[in-house]
Amino acid sequence: MNNHGFLRVAAAIPELKVADCEFNAQQIQQLIIEADQQNVSIVCFPELSITGYTCGDLFLQQTLIQAAEQAVKTLLEETQDLPICFIIGVPVEENSKLYNCALVCQSGQIHGIVPKTCLPNYSEFYEKRWFEPFQNDLDTRKEQIDGTKFPVAMYLDHIVPFSSDILFGWDGFHFAVEICEDVWSVIPPSSHHAMNQASLIFNLSASPELIGKQQYVKSLLSQQSARCHAGYVYAGAGFGESTTDLVYAGNAYIYENGKLLAESQRFQFQSQLIVSEIDFELLAAERQKNTSFISKPCQPTYQAVPLELSSEAEYQLSRKIAPYPFIPATENYSASCEEIFSIQVAGLSKRILHARCKSMVVGISGGVDSTLALLVCVKTADKLGLSRKSICGVTMPGYGTSNRTYQNALHLMQSLGITHKEINIIPACEQHFKDISHDPKQYDVTYENTQARERTQILMDLANQQNGLVIGTGDLSELALGWATYNGDQMSMYGVNSGIPKTLVRHLIKWVAETQMDSQSKTPLIDIIETPVSPELLPADKQGKMTQFTEDVVGPYDLHDFFLYYTLRYGFSPSKIYYLAQYAFEDVLENAVIRKWLEVFFRRFFSNQFKRSCMPDGPKVGSVNLSPRGDWRMPSDASANLWLKEISSLED
Repeated sequence: MNNHGFLRVAAAIPELKVADCEFNAQQIQQLIIEADQQNVSIVCFPELSITGYTCGDLFLQQTLIQAAEQAVKTLLEETQDLPICFIIGVPVEENSKLYNCALVCQSGQIHGIVPKTCLPNYSEFYEKRWFEPFQNDLDTRKEQIDGTKFPVAMYLDHIVPFSSDILFGWDGFHFAVEICEDVWSVIPPSSHHAMNQASLIFNLSASPELIGKQQYVKSLLSQQSARCHAGYVYAGAGFGESTTDLVYAGNAYIYENGKLLAESQRFQFQSQLIVSEIDFELLAAERQKNTSFISKPCQPTYQAVPLELSSEAEYQLSRKIAPYPFIPATENYSASCEEIFSIQVAGLSKRILHARCKSMVVGISGGVDSTLALLVCVKTADKLGLSRKSICGVTMPGYGTSNRTYQNALHLMQSLGITHKEINIIPACEQHFKDISHDPKQYDVTYENTQARERTQILMDLANQQNGLVIGTGDLSELALGWATYNGDQMSMYGVNSGIPKTLVRHLIKWVAETQMDSQSKTPLIDIIETPVSPELLPADKQGKMTQFTEDVVGPYDLHDFFLYYTLRYGFSPSKIYYLAQYAFEDVLENAVIRKWLEVFFRRFFSNQFKRSCMPDGPKVGSVNLSPRGDWRMPSDASANLWLKEISSLED
């Protein structure tokens, strides 16, 4: 499989005439051709799409069954030169019984027949009137295949695998099929399919509309896709089905691990084709990490049917790659921000109660990280019924402190009503430079780290004086890049931002400002959000403006958070991350820029693990975390050569 583990799939809803098999096959053929032209590897059609689902007692007429067989035969002949795999619904007669089946076809051949196992026979459904539910232990015809007897059926004069337990695929990739009601059952066949290594499920469906049903179906499919760590393609019957008593809206969905990638428009009068790509490397990563997945061997014996990959051509992804994977989706934005902030507050509250502390000591620089940490402290004090004066905010001006950040820090602390203390670190740093014989005009790492460690020492000693805790302000992105002074700002007594990436910090501050602050506090918060990121360790200019900008040194946090997410969340290779970043930052950043900072990211990520190996406690917030006690256990002296070598081979 090429395209960095992506496979293009489609769900098709053809225009249909009830019981007109020839017409229906022609409509299906047109959509197969259209899907093939779009480099789709597998396309799925609705339940009983050759005949129509609403034929009723016509299913008991041999004329219809024979017409369906002829339509399938013609369709196979017309598509034999196309490499695309397609899945269609058709009634199949076997052992004097009629089954509601899915036919998996490719290159003019039927590679497998999957009968429906769960037949609805309630309310508006009467499937058992016409069809037999398939059970693997039935005395169906069996044939020896690779030393094992498997159920088979004679269809169009060919012996074809005939079972609900068939895995189709190639090169270690497998997909399986279930039909409509199957997914509504207590234990859907797709659950067994997934536990037997199927990472993609196709569902041929014909589900009539009821008020509120669509959202229920979407929730059902999303949950099944997430539970199975699988892709899920659902094709529902649409226009053309009989409306004698029911309406079929043409619902089609493509899910990946619970996430909706594409959906059809409902109540359309023409054929539809929805297309997206399933990321099988992502699904494999999820299954590998989830140790409870496939915890017990499944009972059914599965038959593997090999197919040929239909499209080796490279193509542009049709799915969107979000440039900011840590930022909550728009529809859940406020609720997600509230939950994240609440996790931070709950974590700090527990630590304060456990340590029986009387104060929280936090260094306030006027930057976004210390601001968010302060807001967490304020909310914690309010939640625990403590006076805000129990929070000691310390401004520690140094050589690089700008007027803007200094004034914002003062204004913010005053508006929040906390205890404020100011200690200028320049005299202490100058004395330290003398003690170690360092030239204060030499702006090197010693010059910068002296200031960071002096600030940490002040905070630690103040916490001892006040029987308090030093609240760490460093964020997840800084931890990943090692953008912190070892035993300086890298150290604290509890790091409330350790699970928050830099791209999320500003969003949380803005959310707090807009939902929980008065106008007096909101003003400095908005200006802090708009202030460039800087450690302010190099001297400011004559106008008191900052001269040092973090992103000029380590690169854009937008990129680094993107790299961090896909490196830790899914374990993707540098080449795949680079591939995704090109889509995410298309028309924003040149490929050469992305590749440059990708190398910086991996170089810094590996070389700075020693800072993370002894990081303070702090709450996990999202699926990506760097705590050495939990989510990320990496040796401090691991080599980055494999990753850097791969990056060096990438083309701009």
